[in-house]
Amino acid sequence: MKIINMPDYGPMFRFNDADVYWALHVLSDGKRMGRKRLAEALGIGEGSVRRIVDTLRDWEMISVHQTGITITRSGLGFLAELPVKVLDISLGDSVVGDCQQSILVYGVGSKIENGMQQRDVGIRVGALGCTTVVMRDEVLMIPPDWNLDEERPDIAEKIRKTDMGPNDAIIVGSAQDSHTAVNAALMAAFQLF
Repeated sequence: MKIINMPDYGPMFRFNDADVYWALHVLSDGKRMGRKRLAEALGIGEGSVRRIVDTLRDWEMISVHQTGITITRSGLGFLAELPVKVLDISLGDSVVGDCQQSILVYGVGSKIENGMQQRDVGIRVGALGCTTVVMRDEVLMIPPDWNLDEERPDIAEKIRKTDMGPNDAIIVGSAQDSHTAVNAALMAAFQLF
């Protein structure tokens, strides 16, 4: 899935689709935010944030005023239409890295083979990797064969309290910093579409 097209010519963007999505997600709480604070929340430079803000403003997904940036109804609608949802679930010491970010991805469970593709996407964006959780025959699994229900029932219970369905997946990006963990999880999620 692509959110923003990269230029064919000229300098490449120093941000990606995950940063664009995360900018909308950060703004979705309805609070006004300046460019500098948005750049800090995204973990990218102010020049990249300026480009993201200009693009989202052109698409009428955000409003920019002297008092700050806010998301519009169109931006909230766009977020709601995407088949991803940010979760606040940690896999604890089942993954490496100081920071984790979980993303629920709707309708892709059958596309997950062994989780290596998602791990590799995470590594390519600079993370330590991505861990994928799927439901197979009503059992939560980390592919190919690690039974989360048996090995970590405490984590499995938290996952079951989300709206994860039988053909959904949770991708957990793990890294030494939160920006890279978010980037890994979202990029691995977007690759499934």
